[in-house]
Amino acid sequence: MRPPVSDQPPRLANSRHHGRAGRRPLIGLTPLIDVVFILLVFFMLASSFLDWRAIDLGAPAEAKARGAMTGALLVEVRPDGLRLAGETVSLDTLAARVGARLAQKPDQRVLVKPAADVVLQSAVQVLDRLAAAGATDLSLIRDPGT
Repeated sequence: MRPPVSDQPPRLANSRHHGRAGRRPLIGLTPLIDVVFILLVFFMLASSFLDWRAIDLGAPAEAKARGAMTGALLVEVRPDGLRLAGETVSLDTLAARVGARLAQKPDQRVLVKPAADVVLQSAVQVLDRLAAAGATDLSLIRDPGT
């Protein structure tokens, strides 16, 4: 005698759905944790590259500006180099001379005058070097015509 023929395919004993008719498959959290970890590492590394240093600059008032310039050291930042009191100097020589002057007179005023076509980074390097040499009274000035 033959078994009855049915329209449904035969069920295998080791089928995936055997015994779990109503359950949904679980979503793994491992990929999500990996993505969060990578983002965390990225932002930690990116934030360590920030270097927030400030250079204090004095902005003289209009009334005191003329009187405050007498006796001050004038540093000109030009595209062709630096000038200290009209003499062309290197950055190292500038720092040494200003440091020697500050040893004699600690409250020496230093005026930095960048030319109109000088890259800003050059002026910032000069200011940073002067601050490292001990200059505490730094001011940026500009030509009255510009």
